Amino acid sequence: MKTRITLLWIALLLSPIAYTQVHITIDNPDTWSGEALRPYIGQTVIFDVPIVVCDNKNGNYTVSPFRRFQPESHGFSGTTEYLSTVRINNTCMFKLAGVSDYHRCGEKIIGLKARVNGTASLSMEGGQWSGNTRADLEAGIPDLGDYRLLVCGFNLENYYMTLNEMGARTEQERQRQRAKVRKALKKINADIFGLVELQQGNEAITEIVNDLNKALPERNYDFFHDSEAGTYQKVDFVYDKNKVEAINTPVETEVETQNRKKMICFREKETGEKFIYSINHFKSMNTGGEDRRVNEAKAVIKLYNSYRQNGNIREKDVLFMGDMNCYAFTEPIKVFTENGMIDLHRAFHADSSYSYMFGGMASYIDHAISNGTMYRQVTGMSAFHINSDEDDKYNYQRSADETMFRCSDHDPVLVGLKLDSTLVYDPTPQINSGDIFFGENKRLVIQNAFTEGKQSFYAIHTINGWLVEINSITSPLYEVELPNPTGVYIVTVYYDGQIYQRKMIVR
Repeated sequence: MKTRITLLWIALLLSPIAYTQVHITIDNPDTWSGEALRPYIGQTVIFDVPIVVCDNKNGNYTVSPFRRFQPESHGFSGTTEYLSTVRINNTCMFKLAGVSDYHRCGEKIIGLKARVNGTASLSMEGGQWSGNTRADLEAGIPDLGDYRLLVCGFNLENYYMTLNEMGARTEQERQRQRAKVRKALKKINADIFGLVELQQGNEAITEIVNDLNKALPERNYDFFHDSEAGTYQKVDFVYDKNKVEAINTPVETEVETQNRKKMICFREKETGEKFIYSINHFKSMNTGGEDRRVNEAKAVIKLYNSYRQNGNIREKDVLFMGDMNCYAFTEPIKVFTENGMIDLHRAFHADSSYSYMFGGMASYIDHAISNGTMYRQVTGMSAFHINSDEDDKYNYQRSADETMFRCSDHDPVLVGLKLDSTLVYDPTPQINSGDIFFGENKRLVIQNAFTEGKQSFYAIHTINGWLVEINSITSPLYEVELPNPTGVYIVTVYYDGQIYQRKMIVR
């Protein structure tokens, strides 16, 4: 009898034990913390929300329920939005081991199954990868609406003909950089390029234009010849003479640096419509204080105000682009907005826009800014994320990779234009009359955003870009009950081909 009991006990120990799989639900990532995983250390859990890759440097993956953003991409230092982003960035980050294949930042893991090593450490055991893959971007550029002209601003990360430590160090690296840039520009296929970090003089830009005309034989790209004088880096324009013609030659301001803030007026050949295009490269964040970039911003605005009055120009529509080396909520960008300009990143993408990664945090320092009349003629705007989401190991100095990916450390920024000078800038529809909501019945009122036969809808995001709600607008006076959790929200209304936004604080 004793022997039989022992054998039965051994059988029980060896038999599979049924247990309930632990599912992790995150209702609101603004308030959820990795501390919630403490009871499950040593166990395997499944996340019921998508988990996104925030950093992939050198094959080391950091993940979170949302993208991490530079705080000054969401608000001025010390504001509610800034402090909220700082707090969120520090509470929901996990090192993820066990990732076998290469994945880009921004890719999501659906149904992540992972062993909990600690409140900030996971080991992946399963899950489905989705979105923002190289294949997704190879399929084409982002949707920019029904545009006639495509404009691109692009920092090429030290495109030099001369070998040096800043750019290509060997001829093999230089040819690899050349191939990667050529493929990226070909994929974008813009009518006008504003290029940043070119070697001064005409040799580098001549090579780029010749490569582009061979890669896109239907195009007829040209550029503006300039002198050899100036800084080692410069900005310049490449444009398709079949689509646009330049009025006069570029003008520039040499405040702080030469050859890095240029402006030209283009006329669209099909319609005769004009606009001013300004391409810029402000001083590095590592060079001097922010005051130097403020000076540059003021100089660019001053140049625009004088240039537009030129007898041959007489044009107010303007598009400022380029690497301004400053985040959205900083004093240099404030110079533009206080002069009536519109940040197109925020106008089209609220707090989710980015073109650059630093320290695992997304941001945009590659700007697209227009005045009000130009804004009505913008059909769409987006960064093309072929670079910022890539591991640095794929750049032209560190690998044999010759794809368009990681051809630079900056994403190209694309703007679609349908020029029509008869359009009138009108900031309707209206999104409520106040920004702060109190009490139990918090309601958002959207007016003038409904027309029979036209599709319109709204979206509510948290300050870090987490989608809370999205629905159609079905009446001229439309009421929405706001989310219960207190916090900062971005409300976006999509109506008649335009996008309108309002930031709100729910208390």
